[in-house]
Amino acid sequence: MKITNNINDTKIFALGGLGEVGKNMYCVMTGNEIIITDVGITFPSDDLPGVDYIIPDFTFLKKNESKIKALIITHGHEDHIGGIPFLLQTVNVPYIYSPNQAAGLIRKKLEDRNINYKNLYVYDENTKIKFKTMSVEFFRTTHSIPDSHGIVIHTPNGTIVTTGDFKFDLTPIGPMANLHKMARIGEEGVSLLLSDSTNALNEGMSISESKVDAALSHIFSQTKSRIIIATFASNIYRLKHIVDTCKRNNRKIAIFGRSMENNIEISLESGYIKHKELFITPEEANALPPNEVCLLCTGSQGEPLAALSRIANNSHRQIKLQDDDVVIFSSSAIPGNALSISRIINKLYLQGVKVYTNTSLNDVHTSGHGNKEELKLMLRLIKPKYFMPFHGEYMMLKSHADLAVLCGIPKENTFVLENGEVLSLYKGVIKKDKNVQSGDVYVDGNRIGEIGNAVMRERKIMSSDGIVVIIANINTQMRKLVIPPNITTRGFVLIQENIELLKSIENEASNIINNKLKFNCIFSDIKSELITNISSFIYEKTGRYPIILPILNDISRKKKED
Repeated sequence: MKITNNINDTKIFALGGLGEVGKNMYCVMTGNEIIITDVGITFPSDDLPGVDYIIPDFTFLKKNESKIKALIITHGHEDHIGGIPFLLQTVNVPYIYSPNQAAGLIRKKLEDRNINYKNLYVYDENTKIKFKTMSVEFFRTTHSIPDSHGIVIHTPNGTIVTTGDFKFDLTPIGPMANLHKMARIGEEGVSLLLSDSTNALNEGMSISESKVDAALSHIFSQTKSRIIIATFASNIYRLKHIVDTCKRNNRKIAIFGRSMENNIEISLESGYIKHKELFITPEEANALPPNEVCLLCTGSQGEPLAALSRIANNSHRQIKLQDDDVVIFSSSAIPGNALSISRIINKLYLQGVKVYTNTSLNDVHTSGHGNKEELKLMLRLIKPKYFMPFHGEYMMLKSHADLAVLCGIPKENTFVLENGEVLSLYKGVIKKDKNVQSGDVYVDGNRIGEIGNAVMRERKIMSSDGIVVIIANINTQMRKLVIPPNITTRGFVLIQENIELLKSIENEASNIINNKLKFNCIFSDIKSELITNISSFIYEKTGRYPIILPILNDISRKKKED
């Protein structure tokens, strides 16, 4: 369905970020102007083999390309900036406005993909941006990365506030969130609030980052052996106080993992992290006494190819575990990763090292997202007439909407939406509108959106049931099979243990080809017959449906060419 073309309304909709954690992308459209907030990615689950990233569907924006005025970024995490290169390859975005830390990460991302983009501008909390029908201002928030901001969009029909990712931390590592400005914005009147729902299921207040700093400092002061820390490379404030703690405890730091290296490099350049002199090479780390070394690495989620996994598996070419090593997981498990993390922890224990994870006894991690009481505080400060929870799975969105009702917002003024659903704001009143196109787009290498359902279905079949290749040499002039087909398999069965099965497939394929050749020699018909009948034949024998790939060679044509 198309969005209604009432140029007096203000339309608000998400192309990603609703019903999911990640892939954040939100749009506000008034008249012939569209402001985009964030363009994130999500990473594929195990049931999407070969897919590198999942990005939002940009079809609506492509059709309305001339209306796009700017992309505005709240902060520099991948689920908010990871889709920018793919957006720029698809549609024309006149300007990108970004906070400083995110701008450095965006430039690096565009440079890696050889995208030359000139109009990237850095904003701060005092910046104001004006368009023909809308204007934008910002307020500082607290998150796990520097320069996180909420965005205020003033439209002719009312003010819209989007929080970005936030928490309320009264003793943060970085600057305090600007509660006074939030309160001022709320007093001036807000029609609609879009607020982060990631931790809407968690009671109370989140732990302060300074408490994590104290826990890590205590471990460092008590440890005389080498320390290995795995954390999110994007958690810049965590990296900052790890570096500061190493400085206080006379430890040098070796970095492992490309994303970790990039974030440290950009943070050093921007001044968020200091003490560049602490960073050394792996070779230098191996030459120092253990009590003078900290290894900072990726792999806190048990990723098989990440640095910590390779260290735990004893396959890292530069670092080998030592008996008295201390490993700290300064992170929490992303849903779905608990089993992978447990495997790595067990491997570390088997090699005799001591492991710290985030428990009630060891506060070595805290979330960058606010719990229920913090979400209530944001609602009380902004005091919106209408509320739309965003950035979260459905149960998180629903829980957040319930909190809004507790904070005095009428239930009928809360909207738990799906990607593509549209709200229409007109003179301070919101109604549901017709949907816009949305969905998931798969990125595979440099291919964007070329991997459809049919390809994914075949990949899943190959990953579970394998592939059977039937190679047949045919003499079309004599209408006969020259020799029995050659049957080759990958991921289906072990050839040496299934000779009889493969022989039966060979016989069945021979019969199908010979029977078909009696009537015609059209290869497409023969291939279709082989795929249909061999697939059924194999299922009867094994209960599996491997991909059937027939390869037919016309021997008579080759002889004629000779």
